[in-house]
Amino acid sequence: MTEKVAIRTENAPAPAHTFSQGVRKGPFVQVSGQGPVDPVTGEYLYPGDVAAQTIRTLENVKAIVEAGGASFDDVVMLRVYLTKREDFPIMNEAYGKFVTEHTSPGGVLPSRTTVFTGLPRAEMLVEIDGIAIVEN
Repeated sequence: MTEKVAIRTENAPAPAHTFSQGVRKGPFVQVSGQGPVDPVTGEYLYPGDVAAQTIRTLENVKAIVEAGGASFDDVVMLRVYLTKREDFPIMNEAYGKFVTEHTSPGGVLPSRTTVFTGLPRAEMLVEIDGIAIVEN
């Protein structure tokens, strides 16, 4: 049986509560929901700027994926949680730019779901989690 391993990296924010940044079991890397948090200071960044928050959040997801032994090309699914429907086009543009820049040319982009909901902190406009599958 494959062991379940907690993923830890200083390149993404430490969990605020009782959960891991990510978990790897066999080829699966699951990243916990990330927000626009500076990994060094723990501060929430870019108040009111959903584009900048989306990029920072994806950088945190990417750091955890990489700490789990995967690359961004190994990401098969990202789930985006937004607080406001009107932020969707802005998030979508920033998301598209980041994902395209971090996927190999001609590579397959991850699947995605977007949900509109309340988030744990008022300053969070976006939260993103994801799954990667490692080939080796």
